[in-house]
Amino acid sequence: MPGDTNDEIRASLREHLAWWGLRHVESDAAYFAWQRDVFSPQELTTLHRHIEAKRQATDGPAAEIAFYDLTAQPRSVPALYSQRYEYYLEVGARVAGHLGDASTILDVGCGIGILTTFYAKRCPASTIVGIDRSPASIDLARQRAQELGLTNVRFECRDLDQQDLAGCFNLIIATHTLLQAEQEPGLPSRDWSTFARSADAQAQQGFEQRIGVGVRLDRLRAGLTPGGRMVVFEKTRQLARRIPFQRALAARGLRLLAPPEPVRYRSVEEVTDDGPLYVMGTVPREQACGWDESPEADGMPPLHLDSLRSARAQGDQPLYENHQISAEQGWLSLPARQVTAQVTSTEPDGRQLHVEWGRAGAFAYLYCANTFDQRQLVLIEPARAAVLETYYREITREQPAGGKEPLR
Repeated sequence: MPGDTNDEIRASLREHLAWWGLRHVESDAAYFAWQRDVFSPQELTTLHRHIEAKRQATDGPAAEIAFYDLTAQPRSVPALYSQRYEYYLEVGARVAGHLGDASTILDVGCGIGILTTFYAKRCPASTIVGIDRSPASIDLARQRAQELGLTNVRFECRDLDQQDLAGCFNLIIATHTLLQAEQEPGLPSRDWSTFARSADAQAQQGFEQRIGVGVRLDRLRAGLTPGGRMVVFEKTRQLARRIPFQRALAARGLRLLAPPEPVRYRSVEEVTDDGPLYVMGTVPREQACGWDESPEADGMPPLHLDSLRSARAQGDQPLYENHQISAEQGWLSLPARQVTAQVTSTEPDGRQLHVEWGRAGAFAYLYCANTFDQRQLVLIEPARAAVLETYYREITREQPAGGKEPLR
């Protein structure tokens, strides 16, 4: 990272998180026990009701604002925001490494200012502005900045969906704020046999309008000074979301200054593969890294059929099972595939699911693929082929024309 070492940034950030009362909780059980110590059963019921309303988002931003207003109470902060401790540590440290010598910095969707105040501490000569549409979050951010003695940061209650930015900035930071529609699946591939997306301007526009990212990026781009940079980290690890998001960035003249960086961190009840982290500017094309629309390598070892021939399955387990992107390469490498049965179901919006089973040399196989980049390959001995036939029939019974398309 530019400037200070990553270890130094992390150590400083841990101290900052501790000042806020956040702590790293080792287990989900310990975290939820802490919540029960802090909140009454009635308070927890209210909290969960707001979480569900935010997730459903049936009334636009109102439920989201109400949720963040509720959680911005000083007594609530340690027990609630520690759930995202590793997010603050992993993402905050990386962003801090890219602050550089920016004189004016905007933190979009700053919340209660946990990371914004950290950036202000690290860049005392810079002017930093944090914006958020939760009034209670902004009030708490202002209070905590004053307690920290920070004079180079201010906080504004501003809704990027409704209001332009007030001023221009050398560096704009947007983490977990541009793509708030968690239920948005993204754009499907051209068909089940490829990961590539069509260059469909209408579909791209629909994606940007559904989740509001188009108008947000337009306003941020207008607030970026010539030669300025943007650091963006959103929930776009899934290819169906990553590709249209990258196309939205590129359409605004933003180009990569470094290869995107995937980030893994633990949150309560799950390990999150998120991002990637984009560092962008308006540099000439020849000075930029190219946008990559190919799927990430999934880390699965290559399929070696020779070793499987001598393998013995444990109980009712298959000889080989792969639910990752690389299942497609395994399927393509199967020798002399003889398809016993196959079906491709298509929904009115063009989404597809393909399922087939058959023989390939010394193995029986089942393969599934859909247009949201899910793949599955199962190999077993021919003597147990009836198992795959049953599985195939279960899937295809659930997949009449126009049906859903889950991959198990």
